[in-house]
Amino acid sequence: QAAWNLKTRALTEMVYVDEIDMDQEGIAEIILDENAIAQVARPGTSLKLPGTSQGGGPSPAVRPVTQSGRPITGFVRPSTQSGRPSTMEQAIRTPRTALTARPITSASGGCVRPGTASMLTNPDGPFINLSRLNLAKYAQKPKLAKALFEYIFHHENDVKSALDLAALATEHAQFKDWWWKVQIGKCYYRLGLYREAEKQFKSALKQQDMVDTILYLAKVYLRLDQPVTALNLFKEGLERFPGEVTLICGIARIYEEMNNISSAAEYYKDVLKQDNTHVEAIACIGSNHFYSDQPEIALRFYRRLLQMGVYNCQLFNNLGLCCFYAQQYDMTLSSFERALFLAENEEETADVWYNLGHVAVGIGDLNLAYQCFKLTLVNNNDYAEAYNNLAVLEMRKGHTEQARALLQTASSLAPHMYEPHFNVAILSEKVGDLQRSYTAAQKSEEAFPGHVDTQQLLKQLKEHFAML
Repeated sequence: QAAWNLKTRALTEMVYVDEIDMDQEGIAEIILDENAIAQVARPGTSLKLPGTSQGGGPSPAVRPVTQSGRPITGFVRPSTQSGRPSTMEQAIRTPRTALTARPITSASGGCVRPGTASMLTNPDGPFINLSRLNLAKYAQKPKLAKALFEYIFHHENDVKSALDLAALATEHAQFKDWWWKVQIGKCYYRLGLYREAEKQFKSALKQQDMVDTILYLAKVYLRLDQPVTALNLFKEGLERFPGEVTLICGIARIYEEMNNISSAAEYYKDVLKQDNTHVEAIACIGSNHFYSDQPEIALRFYRRLLQMGVYNCQLFNNLGLCCFYAQQYDMTLSSFERALFLAENEEETADVWYNLGHVAVGIGDLNLAYQCFKLTLVNNNDYAEAYNNLAVLEMRKGHTEQARALLQTASSLAPHMYEPHFNVAILSEKVGDLQRSYTAAQKSEEAFPGHVDTQQLLKQLKEHFAML
């Protein structure tokens, strides 16, 4: 099972309510909280339980999954990589700022009026001192206010000040400027006030129908774990903006996150009908073909990316995997060599060495495979898949205790993977530790309910316990 180096690890947090110790105020707070969502969603309507999709998505045996249970995508997206503030306090503190590329100004201290001193650039200080700004004054100048808002929101990342400016400006515009409503919605989204953001975006859409506003509103629904509502919004948008690539791509992303890979592939193909140079669509269709046992077709898509000028470690890594499984061995090692050369950090290097280990296992050189997996751990010490595969090689050598330790490390690093749990169950069953084998097999079944070997092992163990 090949592990792609385009991985997204999404962490979902569940908040459990203790009904026994909760007082009446706590119950009332939950009932009145507009941002609270149902703890148990209906099948096929939640991103937290993508395995409940009706589309018959791939199993973990075919396609690796992330910790949240979603299949690994063929393309790393900005929204899945950015560290979103989880609480309002974190969003207000806004530790992330861009302190480079200050514009050169011709203003000097001698010819600046006291009223504009807050906008003066100090050599050792910030470009604009936000704490000294008179936001009410700048809100009355629409052109300057919009540029100032962009600076505060995107450069300084001070969401609170940006929201204050936007509120004053939209009040000055008598609530008739849709642009300010969108900006207020963006601020609310950053602060975690999703229902307030939804109201602002809807109001802006009534005044001016824009693709960007539809995309922002869909982001709000996805954060509220309402993918079906987001899908309906995108499809309504396509009726007003036929053939809009970003809307079709948004539908495909949601289907992919819901584990409905067949529908996602169809929409990605629709994207390519409108824009045949769309990198995300080509990469995702290629990865879907690879995991569907069609490496030759996947190779065509990745070659297309290469022809388009995409030249990075990930692409050559995927080309190497496709060449290997398509039995084009002359290009396999050269592609991986190029991937190693283009790797920008240790995590990418670890992914390439891990896949080289799979190539070594495929050609039967277990010593080379052992060295490749070791090099994977040298570059990335948290690589659970490499620990698991090293344990399998140690089991073949008869080193039971080393294999057990490696498998325990793998299962603790990636509890969502079923392979380490199943291997622990097999190893424990061979040495006669049936209780540990049964516990590990149950964990494997929980991670991947459809694994036939796990079910057979559990059946054998239950029969053995019944005989005792």
